[in-house]
Amino acid sequence: MSHAAIKIKIMPDAPDADLAEIEGNAKEIITDKGGKVASIEQEPIAFGLKAVIITLSIDENFEQDPLLDALRKVAQVSSAEIIDFRRIGF
Repeated sequence: MSHAAIKIKIMPDAPDADLAEIEGNAKEIITDKGGKVASIEQEPIAFGLKAVIITLSIDENFEQDPLLDALRKVAQVSSAEIIDFRRIGF
């Protein structure tokens, strides 16, 4: 079974959104879907808005839509998208 290293960009709906809460909820969702979070970063966008960038590993055949849909339903989240997908071998 091969795994993938994935980066997901989560955009909050406002500059004053609670990024720690978004990160915690996203980490819980990813873990529930079988992924392992490797790192979480905040990337400045503009006018005080910061995106949450999560790097994770997961089975490369995972269902992308259910994961992204769950992340988009987190409170204070505007969007979630995969920005990098790389196959990794063990």
